[in-house]
Order: sequence, then structure tokens, then C-alpha cells
Amino acid sequence: MAPTQATIHPTAIVAEGARLGAGVTVGPYATIGPQVVLGEGVQVGAHAVLDGITTLAEGVQVLPFASVGLPPQDLKYKGEPTRVEVGPRTIIREHATVHRGSVSGEGVTRLGADCLIMCVAHVGHDCVLEDRVILANNVMLGGHVHIGDNVFVGGGTAIHQSVRIGRQAVIGGMSGVERDVIPFGSCMGNRARLIGLNLIGLKRRGFGREAINALRAAYRGLFLGRGTFDARVALVTQDHGAQPQVAEILAFIEASSHRGLMRAGRQAGEAEAEAA
Repeated sequence: MAPTQATIHPTAIVAEGARLGAGVTVGPYATIGPQVVLGEGVQVGAHAVLDGITTLAEGVQVLPFASVGLPPQDLKYKGEPTRVEVGPRTIIREHATVHRGSVSGEGVTRLGADCLIMCVAHVGHDCVLEDRVILANNVMLGGHVHIGDNVFVGGGTAIHQSVRIGRQAVIGGMSGVERDVIPFGSCMGNRARLIGLNLIGLKRRGFGREAINALRAAYRGLFLGRGTFDARVALVTQDHGAQPQVAEILAFIEASSHRGLMRAGRQAGEAEAEAA
């Protein structure tokens, strides 16, 4: 550690061996473990705790009382050298927790770039959050959850371990998510069900009318059509499978899953019809 490169409050504890980049600031009573690496310009707030084999890329902010890199809540964990990696410019707000990976997974919990983890949210062991993911206050992720780019998870939502959330999806607040959510999908509810597409998010991200119309047609065919689900998948593949976003949904459906696919709820048809 080069003391001239960082600003460290005199009450903070920075263990020997920690590596702090240029422009790092460490606030009062914060604790930095010996295997922590902080990139350029990282800000660590008062009373925050960073421990384990934890790497924060440039511009990350960890606000007061948050903790990153503490052991997983896994009774099988026996101190193995697992990790946390946080991408550039991600913000971890007050009292949020990000636990290191476990030997039952790939040994790493990973947050991508430009994520926002709001107050009191929990990211369990071996979770992977891609870029620009937002977890609102009090969101709880079980272990091994995978969340794609640009997903928004509403406040108070609980996501079961090993669930996959496809990119550009939106999860309504106070939901309980037990099944995989398709890319571009929208779901909500206690034991959540799909209620349609994330149309607002699609428009905000610049998806054109042609792409949105193809996604609408595919959604209706997959989740509101008749016949077996396999037959509906085959028909949507035939009619719309060449469209890139539809192809992404179909690939998500065909990929390996520990939890199974979330289906549409009873009111999903009404919601999608109104949106159309």
C-alpha cells in the first residue's frame, strides 16, 4: 500500500497487504482486510467493512455500514479462498451486504459495471449480476442467482437461490421469485408470475417498434397460446425465431435451469392486451 496515493481517516483500519489505488478514500472506522484490492478512485464510507479476497474496480462506492466480501451464509463453507469482484462505478449503499462465493459454486460473487445496490439489499454467495443492474431497497438474493444486463428489481423482493433473470427484465416490488424470468419480461406477486413484457424499459433502451412488436407476438405465442408449451415454442421458433431478441428468449428457455421457467399468471393476458 502506498499511503500517499489514498486518503485514509485516522480511525480506519487498513490491514497490511491491502492494495489501494490512486485517489481512494477510506472513511472513519472503516475496515479493509489484507486481501482487498481497491481500484482508482474507490470510495469507502464510514464503518464499511471490506474483507476476504475482494476486488473493487475503479470508481466503486461503498457507503456507510455496508459490507463486502464477508463469508457466505453456507454451513458447508470452511474458509476456502473464495472471492468477490465488483465492476467499475458500481454503488453499494448503506447496510447492503455482498457475500463472497462458496465452494458449492464457482467460488466468486460477481457484480458488473454501473450497478446500484440500494440500502439493506443482500447479494448472496455465488450470485452474478451483469452490468447496470439495480436492486432497490431490501431486495434479497439467495445464492447462485444470475441477473442479466439492465434488470430492475423492485424493493422488498426475494429471489430464490439459483434463479436466472434474463436481461432487460423488471421485477415488481415485494415479489417472491421462484422461477426463471425470460429476457425482457415483467413479473410481480407473492410467488411471482409473468404479467407481460418490460415495455417501458424496452422503449427507454431504444428498442424499435419492429423489435417490440416481434417480442409481443412471441410472448403471446409462448405464454398465452394454446397447446403444449413445447408446441408453442416450436411455433414461435418457426414464425419469429430469426428476430434477435426473440431468439434470445428462445435460447434462454432452452438453457439449463435449476428452478424451471416462470409462466404467465392468470391476469397476464389482460395486462398484455391492455399494453397493446
